[in-house]
Amino acid sequence: MSDNNHLCLLGLIFLSSLLTGVSGVDDAHVFISSGEDVRLSCNNALHDCTSTTWNYNRFSHSTTVELIALGRKKDTERHERLSLGSDCSLNIRNISTEDSGSYSCQQWTGVGGERLRPDAGVYLHVLHVSSSQTEISAGLSVTLFCQLYSYPRVSCGDSVDSERIDLFWVNQAGVKLRSDSRYQISSSSDPCIISLNTTLLNEDHNREWRCEVTHRDQVKSSVTYTVKSSAEAGSTTAVIPVHSTHSQDPSTTNTHTTKVIVSIVEFAVFAAPTVILLQIICTRRAGRKDSQQPAEIEKNTITE
Repeated sequence: MSDNNHLCLLGLIFLSSLLTGVSGVDDAHVFISSGEDVRLSCNNALHDCTSTTWNYNRFSHSTTVELIALGRKKDTERHERLSLGSDCSLNIRNISTEDSGSYSCQQWTGVGGERLRPDAGVYLHVLHVSSSQTEISAGLSVTLFCQLYSYPRVSCGDSVDSERIDLFWVNQAGVKLRSDSRYQISSSSDPCIISLNTTLLNEDHNREWRCEVTHRDQVKSSVTYTVKSSAEAGSTTAVIPVHSTHSQDPSTTNTHTTKVIVSIVEFAVFAAPTVILLQIICTRRAGRKDSQQPAEIEKNTITE
């Protein structure tokens, strides 16, 4: 085979390998509010889940906890809340702050076997709101605490994928609250927590304050605190939390996977015509070589 044919073959192999494996597996970040359900994608899954193992790490755990082993649930304290999706994703119901942490999806050939692919890591961040009081009345003050639980522990203002994570309190109109004569806002960077203190008024019936966590200047999850008045005059009851529809909406769920899919489509649009062009060039060159062979054979015969 000629050098030109070698180059054509190498070009096709190179582009084919790019199309079948556009990028490596990166860690993803998922934000959710406590009490909700979450789906953690396994970005290195094979055609079935019999090779899939899910592990979990948290600061309070000294060792790795195996949640799913080769497609089967392990007997853990969260057994009833866990399930494995058809795409090997890990589903967790009724998320609590204890579920925050680092998850990894692995692919193995079997028990005591070899790892087939690099781990797919997922960091789960859980947003939770608590109150200093449950039964309150007009004229009394209340403090709301909003904290983001993460492992490794994230500080407010820290960067994830070179972007900041921040917490904010906003009113019903979505306007960020700042300290003034009505509200006292204070925050701590480590742990990532922001508090809101205010004195309730009679007109605060059905008042909502929402805590939002942003990443890359986009709202990833939020929890709403609502004050409901009871039948007794002047008496109010704190209702917490009401989970906002902002929490991991489809446009922000698993942004890493979305970006990879977009990259694949964009790359395929560019690479597919290049592959076809290489095939045409190689075919034409092969045809020219075949058309020249009879003449070369005749020439050699006359010479002899």
